[in-house]
Amino acid sequence: MNRSVIAPLAIASALLTGCSSDRREPAPAKQYEIQPVPLPDLSNTAASVQQQVRDRYAVLQPRIDDQRGAAADRGTAFGELGKLFLAAEFREQAEKCFLNAEALAPSDMRWPYYLGQLYKQKGDGARSIAAFERVMKLKPDDVPTLIALGSAYVDEGRAETAAPLLAKAVSLEPRSVAALVGAGRAAVAMQDYPRAVQQLEQALAIDPLATIAHYPLAMAYRAMGDREKAEAHLKQRGTLAVKADDPLMKEVETLLNSALAYEVSGAAALDRADWQRAIDDFRKGIAVAPNEPSLHHKLGTALALSGDVPGAYEQFQEAIRLSPKFAKAHYSLGVIEEGAGRHEQAIQHLTAAVSADPDYVEARLQLANALRRSGHAAESLSEYDRAIAVDPRVAEARFGYAAALVRLKRYADARDRLTQAMAIFPNEPGFVRALTRLLAAAPDDKVRDGRRAAELMQVLRANQPRDVELLETMAMVAAETGQFSDAVMWQREAIAEAQRTGQRGVAAIISDRLPLYDARRPCREPWRAQEPIEFQAMPDASAPAAAAR
Repeated sequence: MNRSVIAPLAIASALLTGCSSDRREPAPAKQYEIQPVPLPDLSNTAASVQQQVRDRYAVLQPRIDDQRGAAADRGTAFGELGKLFLAAEFREQAEKCFLNAEALAPSDMRWPYYLGQLYKQKGDGARSIAAFERVMKLKPDDVPTLIALGSAYVDEGRAETAAPLLAKAVSLEPRSVAALVGAGRAAVAMQDYPRAVQQLEQALAIDPLATIAHYPLAMAYRAMGDREKAEAHLKQRGTLAVKADDPLMKEVETLLNSALAYEVSGAAALDRADWQRAIDDFRKGIAVAPNEPSLHHKLGTALALSGDVPGAYEQFQEAIRLSPKFAKAHYSLGVIEEGAGRHEQAIQHLTAAVSADPDYVEARLQLANALRRSGHAAESLSEYDRAIAVDPRVAEARFGYAAALVRLKRYADARDRLTQAMAIFPNEPGFVRALTRLLAAAPDDKVRDGRRAAELMQVLRANQPRDVELLETMAMVAAETGQFSDAVMWQREAIAEAQRTGQRGVAAIISDRLPLYDARRPCREPWRAQEPIEFQAMPDASAPAAAAR
């Protein structure tokens, strides 16, 4: 390439020269010099990527070097090469390509747009904003740019500047979740809380998986004095960014025939709950990189979510064969084994998971659950304790600890643990349900408290669905307070509900309490020996995304 070739891109104002008595002539604007872009070191990239980059570079280089060609054509060649470098994460080379492309083809909005996205990836907010501002001058109605620039302004604390851009994006694409979330964030920053609530609630109505909207929505509700809704949204908050519908970036994301590209695309499909697309992408990635354990694990996750558990099991096993200490694969196999009732195999895999990653809270929790369910309640206590130590917000770990105490017949300790957990998690009904049952039917006279159980039951009856478990608890409370005819009635309703919902085996088991209540005797067994004691969490709109990840 001829390094002396200059392209006319003015980036500074003219300098004034001469004495005050002379007529002042503007100096020529500073010019941008086209930078050569050599091929980067490809030794650390996949073989398929190396070949693709070399082939593309060989095709585009003659067009770039053609001094007699039109500047716009050379700019396009630089830009296409920049897209390939951006996809392969060679950001230094990509930046030079896009700067050259913008200099040679200043009317093409694609090149400053890609620069804006590149600088955003590098964490250079100022240059990202500057690039997106140049795009706005060329294409004022481009929705992805409106969203990107508006969101960047919000991040920089310039919400008032961001608000009209994001409002325009919403007006052009009313169902754009990214635009609504950005507009909602700007409204929160400007203390326009009703508007923030309207836009963020609308975003969640369109896409319940947009869990990143819950936090600003919680802040808006808190500022408006609605603490109940604020707490509910805080519990559902997530960090997964909402992506705008961005055709230009999709071109980059699908450019490489590489395992990484397929892994990224498949993960995005998982977040959208598009299981089949995720399966297809991960299979393509495995075809390129068959020895990459993370791809096998992700494929297994997608297969499990689609209902193909045997296929998932096979992929998780392959991931462990390739990487014996792959904690996530051990965890996933442990969950499948536990779900099939194979407790000992589950414990083996979950133990391997926490050995590889001691702070893996989900694996630690499931290990504790597997130990408790398989009759090793005493051993489960230390695992629940370690899960709580790593993340005190995990309500299920506190419940599991109390359930283990019940199995150990330490009823007073279980009562105290459940009471403490109710104070920490006031919106989790699982603790109230368990404590009510324990207070109504514990065999320890010092633990039972029929009056308190009746008080808690009033709360549950007002707010909880009358499922089999709740109806049985209602019968226990009625019997403990001497209302045996009500106890018979509620127990019969529990049996009928079990039959209505297809739980015939359960209906047969829970019939054992009718003779007890008919004989006007209270229950002294809060849970049967083989009856599961499981946490019933408050419904969480982010659950599908969490499961996908």
